[in-house]
Amino acid sequence: MLTRFEDRTEAGERLAAVLAQFRERPGTVVLGLARGGIPVAASAAKALYLPLGAVLVRKLGIPGHQETAYGALAWTRGRTVRLLNKPLMDRVLEHGVRQELLDEVEHRERAELLRRVHVYPGIDHDLAGKTVLLVDDGLATGATMRAAVEAVREGGAKIVVAAAPVGSIEAEASVERVCDAVLCLHLPGKFRAVGSFYRHFEQLTDDDAISFLKQ
Repeated sequence: MLTRFEDRTEAGERLAAVLAQFRERPGTVVLGLARGGIPVAASAAKALYLPLGAVLVRKLGIPGHQETAYGALAWTRGRTVRLLNKPLMDRVLEHGVRQELLDEVEHRERAELLRRVHVYPGIDHDLAGKTVLLVDDGLATGATMRAAVEAVREGGAKIVVAAAPVGSIEAEASVERVCDAVLCLHLPGKFRAVGSFYRHFEQLTDDDAISFLKQ
């Protein structure tokens, strides 16, 4: 029996239930990973009576296998954090993917990240000394979450907790190494795409994400 979430909003409510110790806690903020994590974070923040914001992240996908990330970018207060999975990148290059193709991916994703900087609200929270709950809709490789963790740490966050409704065992282990706690409601032995654990999993537009952040 698959653990199924109705949609990202319901998943956020269920996540809030296991994050109850942070409810109304001073100096705590919920940040959703843009875009998919924003509705989950919005729903959790509302249930926990905490301020909501976002971290802008982009996955660096392997050409031809976009779902698999060889790295990720995250933007925080004026600078871009870049995180690479070196062993995977080396394997990809050995298998004949040319370096310039990877450079093109990064160039394109950086441009998209910077475009979003100008349109997304809630990305300038002062994180110095704060507890930050980083929320995504799922952890497939953990790459974007790790980049987000690094970004908020650079922003001065004191405690960083990563939370997602579903994740792969490998992703959880990789994220656990870089933050204070990881909470995944569901860690299936056989992980498929994040969307397969949701009944409704629409692609979000900028407008969707921005309206959640403005609520």
